[in-house]
Amino acid sequence: MKYDVGMYGGSFDPLHIGHIHDIIRASSMCKMLYIVISWCEGRESTIKELRYRWIHNCCRHLSNIKIIMIEDEAIDKDTYDTNYYWEKGAEDIKRAIGRPIDVVFCGTDYYGTDRFENLYSPDSDVVYFDRSEVPVSSTDIRKWVFDNWYYIPKVCRPYYTRKVLIVGGESTGKSTLVHNLALAYNTNYVEEVGRDICEIAGNEELMIMEDFNEILLRHKVKEMDAIKDSNKILFIDTDAITTLFYTKFLLSKEEEIAKCGLLADAITNINEFDLILFLEPTVDFVQDGTRSEIIESDRDKYSNQIKELLEKYGSRYYCISGNYLDRFNRAKKLIEENLGLNTRW
Repeated sequence: MKYDVGMYGGSFDPLHIGHIHDIIRASSMCKMLYIVISWCEGRESTIKELRYRWIHNCCRHLSNIKIIMIEDEAIDKDTYDTNYYWEKGAEDIKRAIGRPIDVVFCGTDYYGTDRFENLYSPDSDVVYFDRSEVPVSSTDIRKWVFDNWYYIPKVCRPYYTRKVLIVGGESTGKSTLVHNLALAYNTNYVEEVGRDICEIAGNEELMIMEDFNEILLRHKVKEMDAIKDSNKILFIDTDAITTLFYTKFLLSKEEEIAKCGLLADAITNINEFDLILFLEPTVDFVQDGTRSEIIESDRDKYSNQIKELLEKYGSRYYCISGNYLDRFNRAKKLIEENLGLNTRW
């Protein structure tokens, strides 16, 4: 190792592959590398805890790295970019590290400014890393994340991934549309959990309270797992509100409906979807042996009941009707209009 103690700092808002390159190189040159996250409450696009987690999980295999966080009080980036805040930041960093800093690492965008030399020399060397090798900045990503998707470490991507929920009554083509959209956008999707549990029960009429609680919990966990490996967008078949509708439709005991409702409420309160698409019952009803003949007899009535629940919870949704082709095309258009995402890579 050339140096005992090194320092590499920034806001890392967000972390990107350019930062990772610099951390790898800096850590290989030091016995101990301090990564300093600069933060200020309310100024950043991502909270400091997320940025700490991102760096920690990307670099946990590097045993000679220690991450510290330094707060500043500048109200915006322009205010921070003054001698006062830079000098105060350097003092705070030196105090937090508590050891002589042999080297400070930074990007070539600061080359020629003498900023780091003025703050840390002659006690510390200043080493510059070529920023053009990975042509991206956190500013670029904040402007439009999806143009810079492949410069974002995998661990950061769930934060930016858009979630599209597909809901509707029985046999409205939800599963087909979710699967088709996932294929079209080269990503993954969350299947409806209820169908599997319904098959275990035998049919809808034989489902019990514990089945619905399992549906609610398993579905949320599947969503949390799926978003970790999604490509910009995640498609989700059905949600807790729809499951709540089925508890009211299929369970007979009010106390059981109420208990399921408490869990559905809790999950709905933490659910966040970027787009909700509601499928109208305008395709043929397919009876697969588990679906309700009562719902089949009056599809509009029960479809409207799900809408009423969505509206009760304040969920804004877009209705999609027509045949399977119409639904696919309309969904793609709504995704582009509302999320700015298309299938032109």
